[in-house]
Amino acid sequence: MRDELLVIVGPTAAGKTALGVALAEHFGGEVVSADAFAVYHGLDIGTAKPDRAVRARIPHHLIDIADPHSRYSAGNFVRDADAAIAGIRERAKLPIVVGGTLFYVRALLHGLFPEPVRNLELRERLERWWATSPDEVRSRLAEVDPESHARIPARDRQRTLRALEVFLLAGRPMSELWREEPRVGPRYEFMMLGVNRRRAELHARITSRVGRMFAAGLVAEVAGLLANGVRPEAHAFKAIGYREACLVAQGRWSEAEAQAATIAATKQLAKRQMTWLRGEVGVEWLAEEDPFTSARIRLEAAGGAGARP
Repeated sequence: MRDELLVIVGPTAAGKTALGVALAEHFGGEVVSADAFAVYHGLDIGTAKPDRAVRARIPHHLIDIADPHSRYSAGNFVRDADAAIAGIRERAKLPIVVGGTLFYVRALLHGLFPEPVRNLELRERLERWWATSPDEVRSRLAEVDPESHARIPARDRQRTLRALEVFLLAGRPMSELWREEPRVGPRYEFMMLGVNRRRAELHARITSRVGRMFAAGLVAEVAGLLANGVRPEAHAFKAIGYREACLVAQGRWSEAEAQAATIAATKQLAKRQMTWLRGEVGVEWLAEEDPFTSARIRLEAAGGAGARP
């Protein structure tokens, strides 16, 4: 397995982080985080980063590497993940990619397809449309690219507008371009393991996690970021939990309202993640009752076997 990547995917709160740590301990690995918001300094509580004790025991890469004032992209992630994986292999360790940002995982494994060049005039028109009627923009995206509409959160202005912009420039849905982009093969040999829970259990885990985040001081963490100059519209605050806590810090919501909204949004995210993963080739789903043993058996059986694209 040292020549392969182990990739762990699944919906939020399913237990990917814990499984990644357990497998890294058992097989001598290091973790590469594929989380679009754990990259930011200061976003600790709401991203459920592994604590410092865990990270001291098992090296974790691509956590706390970006400034929350700036925007970290999929292209940045692929570049940084490539470097981290190369270093792990030089140390004769197993690279374990653990991620809930599935777009990042796909970009790492298969590359980013060449999107149409941005059109400033078109983007300005779309921005004005969103400012006056975001629901109409979302409805239009649902008509022309239902797959992207289902994958992109309703309040994600940037990704919604880009998906619609790609359709208008290319004349074809972004999701279709993704599927049809010719590739010689994956950028890495990999085994992709999927972690999931029964719906009721997953929802209970989400509710419990969100409760712990707010009890641990998520609103105070957001207030500190705002005081440090991170703007409310910053990309970092698009993370579920942070955008809701931001409204509390601004005095616009109560903490109870924010917590309820965060639970609902996280459940919707988990549903979108599973929709994405059901269409992903190569996911080997682990036994829900004991994902570690299920993963260990698969890895031991694989030994130094070839790719599982």
